[in-house]
Amino acid sequence: MNKKTANILAIILISVVVLSFLTSVIFKIHANRLSTIAPETIFQSSNRIGVVEIKGVIAEPQPVIRELDNFYKDNSIRAIIVRIDSPGGGVAAAQEIYDTLVRIRKKKVVVASIGTVGASGGYYVACGADKIVAEPGSITGSIGVIMDFFDVADLLKWAKIKNEVIKSGKFKDIGSPFRPMKPDEKAYLQSVIDDVLLQFKTVVSENRHLSMNEVNKIADGRIFAGDQALKLGLIDKLGGLHTAKELAAKLSGIKGEAKLVYPTPERKDLISILTESIANSVANVLKEKLFEDNIFKFNYMLSMPR
Repeated sequence: MNKKTANILAIILISVVVLSFLTSVIFKIHANRLSTIAPETIFQSSNRIGVVEIKGVIAEPQPVIRELDNFYKDNSIRAIIVRIDSPGGGVAAAQEIYDTLVRIRKKKVVVASIGTVGASGGYYVACGADKIVAEPGSITGSIGVIMDFFDVADLLKWAKIKNEVIKSGKFKDIGSPFRPMKPDEKAYLQSVIDDVLLQFKTVVSENRHLSMNEVNKIADGRIFAGDQALKLGLIDKLGGLHTAKELAAKLSGIKGEAKLVYPTPERKDLISILTESIANSVANVLKEKLFEDNIFKFNYMLSMPR
C-alpha cells in the first residue's frame, strides 16, 4: 500500500468516526427532548387553539399560509387565532391570506386579534375571520388602495442625463421615474385603483354585513381606533389576545381552559440556512438596484407621513 492510498483510507476512517459520533449525539438530543414532552402534547388534547402571527408589512404570504394550513390539518387544533400587527401590504398578498382564512373557517373557528395596528391590508386579512377583536386604542380601518411614484426628471436634467426608452405600447413605461406622468396615464391607473378598491369594499361589506352605502362612507382611507371601529361594525369585540382566546374557545365549544399553541419553527440544516441567507441577500440587492420591468405593486397600505 503506497503512502497516498494510506492517507485516503485514513481520511475515510476519520470521517466515519466523526459522522458516527455526531449521529449518536443527535440521537441522544432527540431522545432527551422526547422524554420531556408533556403527556397532553403526545396525546394531543382537544382544547388547543393555534395562533398565527402576521407582523409588519404583508409582502410574502406563503409562510403565513403554510402555518395556517398546518393548524387546519391538525385535528387537535379546535380553532385558530390570527394575531395581526400590520399596516398592510401588497394587494395580492393580503388577498391570498384572506382567501386561506375563508377556506379554513368552513371547518374551524377563526378569530382575528388586532394588536397595535391592523389597518388596510391588515384589516383586509382580518375580514377573513369569523370574528374580529381589537383593543380600544388599536389602529384599524384605512380601507383604501395606494400606489407611490417618483419623478426624478428634473434631477436628470440638472445632471445632464438623458433617458431613452423603446417600448411596445404607450403604457409600457407608465410610472417611469424619468418623466412626468401624462394625464391619460393617471386616468388609467386611477381606474385600476378604483377596481381594486371595489374589491376591498366588497370584502368588508360581505364579511361585516354592512351595506355598500355604509362602507362607502368610511372607505376613504381614514383610520379608526378600536372603539370607533366597534361602533361602525368593523370589529366585533374590544380586547386583546386573551379576549380572542376566550371567544375562540366559546365558538369552538372548548370546555375548560384553552391552550394556545404556536407554530413549531422549521428545522433547517447549516447548508440550507447559508443557502437561504445568500439567496435572500442577492434578491434584496436586485430589488434595490433593478426596475422589475415596470411591474407596479398596488398596496392596501396605511399611508403614514414620511
